[in-house]
Amino acid sequence: MTTLLVIAKEPRPGRVKTRLTPPFTPQQAAALAEAALADTLHAVADTPAARRVLVLDGAPGPWLPPGFDVVAQCAGRLDERLAEAFARCTGPALLIGMDTPQVTPELLTVDFTDCDAWFGPAEDGGFWALGLACPDPALLRGVPMSTPVTGAVQRERLVAAGLRVRDLPPLRDVDTAPDAHAVAALAPRGRFAARLARCTVAGTPAAGPASPTAGPR
Repeated sequence: MTTLLVIAKEPRPGRVKTRLTPPFTPQQAAALAEAALADTLHAVADTPAARRVLVLDGAPGPWLPPGFDVVAQCAGRLDERLAEAFARCTGPALLIGMDTPQVTPELLTVDFTDCDAWFGPAEDGGFWALGLACPDPALLRGVPMSTPVTGAVQRERLVAAGLRVRDLPPLRDVDTAPDAHAVAALAPRGRFAARLARCTVAGTPAAGPASPTAGPR
């Protein structure tokens, strides 16, 4: 079975989702990040897997469901941190981020029988998922991250290596306020949509600090 990896930052004000500020306050942006992470982790928890790993920058909180191993992200650029996450795997692995709370177990249940890699493009030009039947960190190192061509470069890297690549549906990352509202509409019953509905625009009475999520790409 596949190892499922989630790479994430601890949802602390001022450290996550800074492009949501404004219109949201740093506390609201952190609360939205926490809800997105919780939705993502619960989707992963409901997906059959050999192992579930949270590759975390920071410390885990009450938003973390049971059944996950937590490992610290290495230092360096994002491509190096992604590469190191795969380097820790000994079999098929699928990695996703915390920016797609609309993700479902159905999307994450991948089969490597007839392919070597799975690629999930993001609408902003990046990618929301990357799966490798034989994890090779060299496939990620040097790929320019957080650019409009990141996804195209990463996918071409896979093809150039001779891998048989299958594509997952494109998903929208939550980076800006319009992204947040669009993604919440796609998963209206999730924690992220509920948190967004409670957030107020900066300049009006603001929501309190991020609290443990009740009730995660």
